[in-house]
Amino acid sequence: MDAVATTDFIHVFEPGTEASRPPLLLLHGTGGNEHDLLPLGRMVAPGASLLSPRGKVLEGAMPRFFRRLAEGVFDEADLTARTHELADFVAEARKRYDLPAPVALGFSNGANIAASLLLLRPEVLAGAALVRAMSPFRKPPKADLAGKRVLILSGALDPIIPAEDAERLAQTLSAGGALVDHRILPTGHGLSQGDVGLLRGWLDQA
Repeated sequence: MDAVATTDFIHVFEPGTEASRPPLLLLHGTGGNEHDLLPLGRMVAPGASLLSPRGKVLEGAMPRFFRRLAEGVFDEADLTARTHELADFVAEARKRYDLPAPVALGFSNGANIAASLLLLRPEVLAGAALVRAMSPFRKPPKADLAGKRVLILSGALDPIIPAEDAERLAQTLSAGGALVDHRILPTGHGLSQGDVGLLRGWLDQA
């Protein structure tokens, strides 16, 4: 399907064939676009509706969902503003496409803004699968996440995200009441077959 724009987000929407599956909000990593995670979405949640926006921030020529000041150092003011902008897009897209609340599936930068959505606008998501995520805020806000399922997939050999940072995110979300399943895989920052299997198993239970 060709990309379209809603509230200034270029995005792709693929309607699902399985009404029992929650839609997926696909959030790409740095340098990705609205097409990057579609194959993964089809693989791990066959039959689900897929909503995949392109990040609006450019780092050089690479799309991202929010600015960073350095590797692992986020512009938290921009992150906050972009999180609310993305939440408003999801709300509008839900009306446009007649969707229930989606489960976010984010990778790297996309996983980080998905975590921020959980903390700042928890009503927008039914849950989230966060692949290679780190804590988006130095002092995270408190959020009511009671009953929301969250999967965090970290890489033991990830050179970008310290293990303690991903664990801190897991603890923050758990403290808000989320049902967090944090798995650490013997891999680096990139997606692996292990991630695919865990994502599919977790989403099958959604």
